[in-house]
Amino acid sequence: MDDLPPLSLHVPAPEVRPGDKPDFSHVTIPRAGTVRRPAIDENPEDMRDMAFTIIRVLNRQAEAVGPWAIELSDDALRDGLRHMMILRAFDARMLTAQRQQKTSFYMQHLGEEAVSCAFRKALNPGDMNFPTYRQAGLLIAGDYSLRTMMNQIYSNAEDPMRGRQMPVMYSDKPQGFFSISGNLATQYIQAVGWAMASAIMNDRKIAAAWIGDGSTAESDFHAALVFASTYKAPVILNVVNNQWAISTFQGIARGGSGTFAARGLGFGIPSLRVDGNDYLAVLSVARWAAERARRNLGPTMVEYVTYRQGAHSTSDDPSAYRPAEESSAWPLGDPILRLKNHMILKGIWSDERHAQAEAEIMAEVVAAQKEAEAIGTLHSGHRPSVREMFEDVYETMPPHLMRQRQEAGY
Repeated sequence: MDDLPPLSLHVPAPEVRPGDKPDFSHVTIPRAGTVRRPAIDENPEDMRDMAFTIIRVLNRQAEAVGPWAIELSDDALRDGLRHMMILRAFDARMLTAQRQQKTSFYMQHLGEEAVSCAFRKALNPGDMNFPTYRQAGLLIAGDYSLRTMMNQIYSNAEDPMRGRQMPVMYSDKPQGFFSISGNLATQYIQAVGWAMASAIMNDRKIAAAWIGDGSTAESDFHAALVFASTYKAPVILNVVNNQWAISTFQGIARGGSGTFAARGLGFGIPSLRVDGNDYLAVLSVARWAAERARRNLGPTMVEYVTYRQGAHSTSDDPSAYRPAEESSAWPLGDPILRLKNHMILKGIWSDERHAQAEAEIMAEVVAAQKEAEAIGTLHSGHRPSVREMFEDVYETMPPHLMRQRQEAGY
């Protein structure tokens, strides 16, 4: 035993750091259309290969190819592109608003627009998403009010959260958008519980859980997989792998599993990886997973391989931990540009129409912003009453809160 070396720990490190040349050679990308499409009721044991590849539909020529290609109407394609463009314009305006101190905080979706915008189209009314802070596309693709979203970001008098949530932490039950939690990973086990309750009540509604790559290291993620697999809950377990947590590369949270989708294999959960920058691939996979859930075939784990082009949040400086040129080197491209090129190839879009749509959408977003700011922003205008922070906590307000409210002058 004296001949053995002393014990040591392995600490994963990113392959490149600021100042280095970006390198995505470790990302194995199959040709579009080459990944098989399992039967909807295929045994999870027979589809383990799906956790180690990437489902792609749009090829380099902007053609939709392979077994996962779906037929969408021209209007559906235009809607999909429009929703992603709205989200990008919304991000740009709100990021600037944060820099102008009109709100305290913001998180943008740059490069990840296809994930939530496409997924929303696979759901039915009444289904429930348990999102993180980077799935605002679920609301936008449901034609939710931009002004209402901005009111929440500004915490003004018409904020539906009444100033009791951080900016970007929306909540809307009719939209199937569960309240976002700043305590990461809690929504994963909540989604499984909600799906189990739906099944217990013999309902037809399914749930969708959302988590980022970094938060898969949390215990709630693993607890959710235990319950989802044991009870075959009607839930879609989404993992958005955008390569980076707030300042940590994905290798820290992924461990030795190879891919995040592979985490589901040990629980007997069918697990797939999809090109998160391919609107058509995301929608096709989401429909497949939703159908499994509705047919009582249990949960599906889906890893969306994408890239966070911007900072984690307005509190983050990505130049401190990744190369500045890494975004442009990402091999799966830009989701908006890829769908745009596909539509041009089909003859239903053009560069001129795209430029016109960008201007129209920005005007729409700016108009909503002016309406929201006329109500109030972080440091000006009308705000929710302090009284409201004591309400909606207990069904019957306990004496100690009543005293605190009185002491506050309310």
